[in-house]
Amino acid sequence: MKAERSTLNFKSNYAVASKIEPFYMGGKVQVNKDENYIFCTCGTKINIMDLKTGKIFQSIEQDDQEDITSFALSPDDEVLVTGSRALLLKQWDWKENKCIRTWKAIHTSPVASMAFDPTSTLLATGGCDSTIKVWDVMKQYCTHNLKGSSGVVHLVHFHPDISRLQLFTSSMDCKIRVWNLKKSHCEFILESHYSAVTSLAFSLDGNTLLSSGRDSVCIIWDLKTWQPTRTIPVFESVETAILLPEHGDFSKIGTTNNGLHLVTAGRKGVLRVWEATTARCVFTQSGPSKSQEDAEEQALTHGLLLPKTNRLATVTAEHNLLFYDLHTLALQQQFVGYSDEVLDVKFLGPSSSHIVVATNSPQLKVFELETSNCQILRGHTETVLAVDVFGWSFTFASCAKDKTICIWHMNPNTGKVYCVARGCGHVSAVGSISCSRMKESFVVSGSQDCTIKVWKLPESLWKSSTVESLHVSVTAKVHDKDVNSITVSPNDKLIATGSQDRTAKLWSSTDLSLLGVFRGHKRGIWCVQFSPMDQVLATSSADGSVKLWGLQDFSCLKTFEGHDASVLKIIFISKGTQLASSGSDGLLKLWTIKLNECVKTIDAHEDKVWALSANKMDDLIVTGSADSCITLWKDVTESELAEELAVKEQQIMKQQKLSNLLHDKKYLKALGLAISLDQPHTVLLVIKGILANTDGAEQLEKTLLKLRVDQKEAILRFCTVWNTNARHCHEAQAVLEVLLHSESPEQLLQYNGIRAAVEGLIPYTERHFQRLSRLLQASMFVDYMWQSMKLPECSRDLQEEEVMDCSAPSTFTERADNDTAVTTVTKVDQQNVELTEETSEMEEDDDKEEEENEMEEEKKMDSDEEVSTIKKASKRPERHAVEECGERTDPPSDNEVQEVVCEEETTQKLRRETRSMKGKQACAGQSTDLPATPHSKPGADLPATPLPAQNSGTPQLRSLRLRR
Repeated sequence: MKAERSTLNFKSNYAVASKIEPFYMGGKVQVNKDENYIFCTCGTKINIMDLKTGKIFQSIEQDDQEDITSFALSPDDEVLVTGSRALLLKQWDWKENKCIRTWKAIHTSPVASMAFDPTSTLLATGGCDSTIKVWDVMKQYCTHNLKGSSGVVHLVHFHPDISRLQLFTSSMDCKIRVWNLKKSHCEFILESHYSAVTSLAFSLDGNTLLSSGRDSVCIIWDLKTWQPTRTIPVFESVETAILLPEHGDFSKIGTTNNGLHLVTAGRKGVLRVWEATTARCVFTQSGPSKSQEDAEEQALTHGLLLPKTNRLATVTAEHNLLFYDLHTLALQQQFVGYSDEVLDVKFLGPSSSHIVVATNSPQLKVFELETSNCQILRGHTETVLAVDVFGWSFTFASCAKDKTICIWHMNPNTGKVYCVARGCGHVSAVGSISCSRMKESFVVSGSQDCTIKVWKLPESLWKSSTVESLHVSVTAKVHDKDVNSITVSPNDKLIATGSQDRTAKLWSSTDLSLLGVFRGHKRGIWCVQFSPMDQVLATSSADGSVKLWGLQDFSCLKTFEGHDASVLKIIFISKGTQLASSGSDGLLKLWTIKLNECVKTIDAHEDKVWALSANKMDDLIVTGSADSCITLWKDVTESELAEELAVKEQQIMKQQKLSNLLHDKKYLKALGLAISLDQPHTVLLVIKGILANTDGAEQLEKTLLKLRVDQKEAILRFCTVWNTNARHCHEAQAVLEVLLHSESPEQLLQYNGIRAAVEGLIPYTERHFQRLSRLLQASMFVDYMWQSMKLPECSRDLQEEEVMDCSAPSTFTERADNDTAVTTVTKVDQQNVELTEETSEMEEDDDKEEEENEMEEEKKMDSDEEVSTIKKASKRPERHAVEECGERTDPPSDNEVQEVVCEEETTQKLRRETRSMKGKQACAGQSTDLPATPHSKPGADLPATPLPAQNSGTPQLRSLRLRR
């Protein structure tokens, strides 16, 4: 029982619970009317993300696999139009992920921008060919073709007042053109910018226009006079400018009057509020000091106003989406559009509610698993290579290429993460780090300088409000090449390291003294891990193997091989009884240590799986890959077992129901149930049961005609298999006959898999037909042989009996009828007699010769002796016959009569045995010649007993016969 319970705890499978994957890789973003979804371009797809959960609601992908260059969502949320490099425009029902219409864009180069008018009926597209086209989406035709711009038309915008029918565009010539769609020409050209115009915004009354550009200015335009009223120097390249709503309390961001205010976002990566009338900056978003390189990475490229939820959305150059409170400009929500290569990931917190991720960037990302909300942590200046967590607390450590390590802490109440300590000391990139397990007392780091360092954490670390400096307590050179992995034992007394020099080593955590070396891998070691229960160390290597080592004698205990490439990460699960490994082949494998076998292989990612971690209960596993995907896996062992038991229960119930239906001869329901169970053999038994009835063919036809199309398709698929076996081909052919007679060719062609079924049926059907033809020929030959085996004597006797029965007719009519019957029988028997006469001609000739010889001998016999012999052999009926002929003889004695009778019986018995022997030889395919007689040639292999001829016997018997 204990063994069974332990096996139940083994993990047999993990399924995807959720994914954090790239959904935005640059380009336009747009929020729908209800502000529940955000639309983002991602290569050949448009990803629609739910802003409440952070999950991808829908992914719309081009069939031609061409990159999407622009898209637009109608104001009524009904129509989505995309343009691609294939010069095609597609209209989508985005809620159903269905393409409604596709048409040519007429542009000679890809569409760079597009926008809908407020009524959702007109669509304007600006192309790289310097032309603008206006489309009537409802009537599906092009209404305007506007020419006059120079360069790429990267900005199109309809005036909010539809009665004006004005279209505002901007191209690479830095001018804003105003097109009158009623007259189809350019009415005004607004020239004040000296660089590309990046955004346009209209006031509520529609008489004021705000434009921003990369020339570091924002301009206020009066649309009545078409002249600029104010130029605001922003002192940064502005990517977007948004007008604040005229009604609302924005005092917390510096607004003191009801005048026009705007928010700018640009190269510096901060939001600033400006007063339009005075051109004065009234609010600047606070944040940590940034270097020039950090500022470029955090530059804001897009901005969106969300008036219903009072939020402001911005997009960074790193493809992150930031959502701010419009009244305070405080960050509320953050989503990472693209994470690049994921290098390491760990669960954070006692309940594993968060994960900390190291990507190919200097920033760390902390995700909340429930909402996918992300915090971006800035503390390193170069790429972060590894992270590790202190037990299951909210404190973790990180190391990077900038030769430093950082200690981070999350406030469990607010969820905010901040840096509490930093350590410097390595002379090369720090590639691995490990935290103490029992207490938050020390950190061990391994570097490409072939050394490891032990960092003691001061007790005042958690009380200080500033970033503390860490100091090294012990340093040691441990390997000849880079230290790829480092780990601390569960009791904090041992440290294990794995290096590119193909060895793993065991050290004391107090003074870093060497305790042992593990040798056996053929290539560099990527990961080392202590077992949580046993004194065992696990290592994974670039040679594709995982090894278990004993800590007592440093010997290899087990080797696991299954990966086709480097094994990059390993962890112990199920209380140290199982291993999980990930490799460069993108696979995740589960190993049972006791059985030394892989119990499950999961195709987890499309690229190298660098990161692998499990939560405290081992029911969740998180993996991170070079394909920029972070996947959360859930243990489904128990659920799969319960599903399997439920399926078995259901199968048993259905089987019982099927048996009852068969017993009650409810063939239609039984057939449907057997098909639903996908049991071809049971379906075959049902069909056999139907055909076993006297009217089986009619019942089968009625039953099959009542089935659904999908059930008929299943039976046709089953027939293809049955027809391959001669035992079941008759049932298959019966079903095919019904289907071919009841269904038209057009209906049969609509069946799924009809082509494969016909290809499988034809050759076996031809084979069965040939087999039946051969069987028919063989049966006819057997019938012929049976007719040939009948003996002429039997035929003659039968004929004589029939003639005797008809010899005394009472009337002429009866006599004629009898003659006809006799003639018919005679003809039938004559056919059989003719077949046997040829085989018996030689026999009759021999008998005749023997009779002639005997007759000559009888003539030479003494006449007196002949007379006396005839008298002895005569019987009373014969005496009457002699008297009628005029001759009288004395009656024979009793002994003489008895002698003659016995001799006659012996002769008849021998004749019967001869006929029986000839019949047996004919059935066995042997010659039908009679056995050898005394006249046969000597040496023949035949029975030696001579048989009497037909007229042979004693002289008395022969004389009696002659007189008869």
